[in-house]
Amino acid sequence: MNQYTLLLLAFIGGVFLAMQGGLNAHLGVLLKNPLLASMVAFTCSSFFALVIVALSLKTPPSLSLVKSIPIYLWFTGGLFSVIGISLYYFTIPKLGVSTMISYGLCGQLFFAVVAGHFGWLNLPTEPITMQRTLGLAAMITGIFLINWK
Repeated sequence: MNQYTLLLLAFIGGVFLAMQGGLNAHLGVLLKNPLLASMVAFTCSSFFALVIVALSLKTPPSLSLVKSIPIYLWFTGGLFSVIGISLYYFTIPKLGVSTMISYGLCGQLFFAVVAGHFGWLNLPTEPITMQRTLGLAAMITGIFLINWK
C-alpha cells in the first residue's frame, strides 16, 4: 500500500472517529449515561470485530504466541479506550463535537510527540526536532483559533 493510500485511510479513520463520537455522545445523552453508551459502543464494536476477524483470519495465533504476550497488554489498551471514549461521550454534548475533537486531538498530538521522542509503548523513536516543534505549535495554534469565540 502506498503512502498516499495510507494517509487517506488515516484521514477517513479520523472522520469515522468524529462521527462515532458524535453519534455515541448523543446515545449517552439519551441514555443519560455516557459510560453506558461506551459499553454499548464497545459491545457493538466487539461484535463487528469478531465478524471481520472470523471472515478474514486464516489461522488463529498459536497458544505459545498468546502466552508470550505480557498480561498488561491484554487489558491496558481496553482500559484507556473506555476512559478516553467515555470522556469523549461525556464532553461532546457539553462542548460540541468540533471543540471536543480538536482539544482531544491536541492531547493526542502532544502525547504522540513526547511518546515518539522517548520511544514509549515500544514504538519507534521519532526525535523532537525544531520542525516537529513548529508543526505542533502550529497545530495547537490552529486548534485554539478553531475554538476562539
